[in-house]
Amino acid sequence: MGVPHISRPFQIETDWIDYNGHMNMAYYNVLFDRAADEVFETLGMGPAYARDRRLTVYTAEIHVCYVRELHLGDSVNVSYRLIDHDEKRLHSYQEIIHADGWLAATGECLTLHIDMAGPKVAPFPPDIRANVEALFATYAGLPRPERAGRSIGIRRK
Repeated sequence: MGVPHISRPFQIETDWIDYNGHMNMAYYNVLFDRAADEVFETLGMGPAYARDRRLTVYTAEIHVCYVRELHLGDSVNVSYRLIDHDEKRLHSYQEIIHADGWLAATGECLTLHIDMAGPKVAPFPPDIRANVEALFATYAGLPRPERAGRSIGIRRK
């Protein structure tokens, strides 16, 4: 049974702190993006992929849940787990985990594979598709993340 990819440690940066004294909401997406880039590199879809093959990935949709505030000086790691895919898309789930082990935020993302000549959504080439399928297989048998698939709305009693 596999486990999610865990990123290198990230430090909360001074410029990320807002007037409320905690990390501004926008920078949670920066952390999710930096961690996803680590995974995309291992799949063969890093900067060289865009430069040499003129193929890349774009984010189509992301849903962030802010669970606990982060502050200047905090250190975090970000998990990445591929929970679904097809010939053109990746559905991932990520968690920002504080160095002390608590959950700061979750992110669920739909990523599109892009032919930069269009730009347009395009199927993964066979080598990249094989890498995606191999990564997905590492999570076989894991239960779906409890916080995945959440919707936004006002819950009424």
